Amino acid sequence: MPTRTLPLIGIPSCVRSIHERAFHTVNERYTSAVIDAVGGLPVLIPAIGPMADCGAILDRLDGILLTGSPSNVEPHHYGGPPSREGTLHDPDRDATTLPLIREAVRRDMPVLAICRGIQELNVALGGTLHQRIFDMPERFNHKRRLGRGPLTLDEERYGPAHPVSLTPGGLFARLAGTTEIMVNSLHGQGIDQPAPTLVVEAVAPDGQIEAVSLPGARFVVGVQWHPEYKPLQNPFSRSLFDAFAQACHATSARTAAKRHAA
Repeated sequence: MPTRTLPLIGIPSCVRSIHERAFHTVNERYTSAVIDAVGGLPVLIPAIGPMADCGAILDRLDGILLTGSPSNVEPHHYGGPPSREGTLHDPDRDATTLPLIREAVRRDMPVLAICRGIQELNVALGGTLHQRIFDMPERFNHKRRLGRGPLTLDEERYGPAHPVSLTPGGLFARLAGTTEIMVNSLHGQGIDQPAPTLVVEAVAPDGQIEAVSLPGARFVVGVQWHPEYKPLQNPFSRSLFDAFAQACHATSARTAAKRHAA
């Protein structure tokens, strides 16, 4: 009886200093989402920059999940002005993810990019970023806002924060079956100019771009919010991960068929 092959989903790591030692880290929410909502096996990719052979890495994977992070993409990657002093960066992650994204897109590999991930996707394909949305008078504060209700810290942090308008006829509108959904909001950076090949899928009430996709690709999608938080309990998050899962499982099946034929 044939066994079902789990798709291998690559998750690039962040480099973080913990007790003065460097660690390659991924938040548990993302690995759990791959296991529970995608039905895949998460494979952590260390942030080793030029030492990472993108082709060899992607040869062994069926999809890529790009995570959020406290760090920001360094502005020299998109021709932006220098960051304010004290801004957290992760140059090793930048040097790993940006070429990895370009190669994954070239191969038509499924990509789901979340929070920092959508910013990396946009920069990798030629777009630019706002570095400090909370300083822009025409934008509201997209960082988390804590209330005083009887909620846990995570419930406050990842609870619904504002609506987004979905592009009529777009991928997200089809997945949602509507043109507006509520999302959480925990970001300080965001898309300024979208990359030429990306289309806008969702916009916040203040005009900030909240989601993009790559037309014609098997599945290349970026969201500024955090669908990995309790993905099976949120109808749209579940639909989004289901679509990503279908693309990854299809890639896995095709890869298995090629290996069997060989």
